[in-house]
Amino acid sequence: MAASTATLTPSFLSDRINAMQESQTIAMAKKARELMAKGIDVINLSFGEPDFETPQYIREAAKVAMDQGFTKYTPVPGYLDLRQAIADKLLRENQLAYKPENIVVSTGAKQALANAVMSLINAGDEVIVFAPYWVSYEEMVRLAEGTTVTLMGALENDYKVTAAELEAAITPRTKLIMYSSPCNPTGSVFSREELAAIAAVVARNPQIHVLADEIYEYINFVGEHVSLAQFAEIKDQVITVNGFSKGYAMTGWRVGYLAARPEIAAACEKMQSQITSGTCSVAQRAALAALQGGRTSADEMVAAYRRRRDLVLAQVQQIPGFKTPTPSGAFYIFPDVSAYFGRRTPAGETIGNAGDLALYLLNEAHVAAVDGAAFGAPNCIRFSTAAADEKLREAFVRIKASLEKLG
Repeated sequence: MAASTATLTPSFLSDRINAMQESQTIAMAKKARELMAKGIDVINLSFGEPDFETPQYIREAAKVAMDQGFTKYTPVPGYLDLRQAIADKLLRENQLAYKPENIVVSTGAKQALANAVMSLINAGDEVIVFAPYWVSYEEMVRLAEGTTVTLMGALENDYKVTAAELEAAITPRTKLIMYSSPCNPTGSVFSREELAAIAAVVARNPQIHVLADEIYEYINFVGEHVSLAQFAEIKDQVITVNGFSKGYAMTGWRVGYLAARPEIAAACEKMQSQITSGTCSVAQRAALAALQGGRTSADEMVAAYRRRRDLVLAQVQQIPGFKTPTPSGAFYIFPDVSAYFGRRTPAGETIGNAGDLALYLLNEAHVAAVDGAAFGAPNCIRFSTAAADEKLREAFVRIKASLEKLG
């Protein structure tokens, strides 16, 4: 029988998938790989992935786990000893008292976030998202049929939303607030005083929950990390999300978790039971070893990230028109590049927005970065600094040279 020539068109797909945008970080990485496959030397600064290997002691624990027979299905919320270790970590490092039943281990922090959104949001509920935000927040809200209310922090305040701005945005339909600290993409870190003011607003609105994304907790250049759930009056309103990908260079292991009041944890467990069930057995044993091994390896990586941040900042400050605050954490630089809008490329094309500029830099400088529109900030571009020093130096030499060609 001859193969059918019929092709699948969007009309065959669900409205929800047609409405959903592809992750722009993944899309740009895909374009970079296409050029690299043609033999072009592309420096990829689009992906938020540590360039370090997972520490050896964690990898050894995974090998031992396989030999010990940890190859079966796991409990949906995670192994009990791992959840206890996470609870111990939260108490030791974050002053948050939780029991294992408050913890749900997921296939990455992204699934933990999605579980929480899907468990809380009904059609028409409003979700206040602090912008600039991680690219998947808005799509998760859309999938849950909620309405995103974007709240943009001022560049002059390191893109951080204030308590007053938050209070002004709350309506009777507000159900959830989402933010990250340290922030992807800006690297901004909320201080204790700033979070205390936000906590006071949340306390006055007991119908609202907050999804606090702390995946970059360890990559902090200013010292103290503060969890919003530390403010006792709102602890039950806060869902804290974290994981192992950034601090322990365990991106491919896909282990994240959330900590929340029992009713929310149970709801997320129910959601996960119908989507993926329990997280990979061997990856969970590796995560347990990571926690048991302490923070030494993480602190060594943070020292390198700080050096790279300073290296890139020095180069960015030499580029006319780039405006960026100094990141206090994470591993990104997020400059406002709107000074280049309206300029023309050597080929005669007009740079109309940050997406055009990111594409120009990919094709001209062979440096991959991500359009800030994906993060709710259309005047900006995100560059990852999670690359080797020599790669970062070369990338910004190329970027500066390419920008100088714009008319």
